[in-house]
Amino acid sequence: MLRAEGLTKRYRQGEVEITALDDFSYDFPPGVTAVVGPSGSGKTTLLNLLAGFDRPTAGTVELAGMRIDDLGEDERASVRLKNAGFVFQSWNLLPTLTALENVAFPLLLAGVARAERNRRARELLERVGLAGRADHRPNQLSGGEQQRVAIARALALEPAVLFADEPTGNLDSAAGAKVLDLLLEHAAGERRLVLVTHDLQVAARAARVLHLRDGRLVQVEDRG
Repeated sequence: MLRAEGLTKRYRQGEVEITALDDFSYDFPPGVTAVVGPSGSGKTTLLNLLAGFDRPTAGTVELAGMRIDDLGEDERASVRLKNAGFVFQSWNLLPTLTALENVAFPLLLAGVARAERNRRARELLERVGLAGRADHRPNQLSGGEQQRVAIARALALEPAVLFADEPTGNLDSAAGAKVLDLLLEHAAGERRLVLVTHDLQVAARAARVLHLRDGRLVQVEDRG
């Protein structure tokens, strides 16, 4: 369902070539995998490559049985819509839509009827503690509330693979614990959750922890 082989990403800054990720290989089993490491170690680069938001310089990514690294942008977007969800560190909510409409947006793209997508969106907002904020736009919400809307949106299509970049980073401890429980619940069975975190308490709840340093996978903790 999710596998990387020899994944490498290089950028050029003027005359300098920067390696953001170097020869990363891992077969992600079902359940929760945390990715940790210092700033600049390649964590967000890895998520973007695994989810098909960016293409690698070298290596392959398999998502849902398909190689996505050599697909065009539209094809990658189609595979992602059907199989993956993503919680962005910067939220990426649509500013002209309400919280309800933002959560329902992936369902709209998937062709779900309006009544059903609104029902499911309201249910998800209730699960993240924002039932009373459904009609508010992003600029009327706090940073933590926007983060919870983004998490509800990522769960809307019940994706087989969920990527989360610092999903609890803008939340207080109580809200963060509630959201983490929701994400872990989603990853039950054959689903996969891959999350980047600086929070060691969050990482401690993962079955596996991948340690990145200078763009390389340097340690894998498998806690069964």
